[in-house]
Amino acid sequence: MHKVFKASVLVAALAIAGSATARDGNYTPVGTWKTIDDASGKPKSLVVITENNGVLQGKIEKLFRAPNEDQNPKCDKCAGANKDQPIIGLVILSGLKYDGKEWTGGEITDPATGKVYKSKAELIEGGTKLQVRGYVGVPMFGRSQTWVREE
Repeated sequence: MHKVFKASVLVAALAIAGSATARDGNYTPVGTWKTIDDASGKPKSLVVITENNGVLQGKIEKLFRAPNEDQNPKCDKCAGANKDQPIIGLVILSGLKYDGKEWTGGEITDPATGKVYKSKAELIEGGTKLQVRGYVGVPMFGRSQTWVREE
């Protein structure tokens, strides 16, 4: 009887913990993120991050552009399969895997330059923000952006 009670309590605790994680989603970068332009501080795009078999991928869903700018530009500076592809729908973040504290081992593409960098990401401020770092060689030689979770 005592073992059954312990097992029931454990199952209930796991169910509650699992539903809290699924409900607020802040324990994972999966979701929609607003990227912020480093220079202007204004929103630049919406990136949707998905997870498949423990690996994250981020795709541009929307661009925030002035009315006089091309609303659906192409990645003319990208190389390979991304060359001249529309930026909306472009996979810019790929290969990130959770290592216990952050997501590492990925790549990020800068559509403005077409350059591809190594990347890592870490949830901050209770999962409301994502610190994304692109770098060459080691993380010390890179640049970070803070993305804001969309509700």
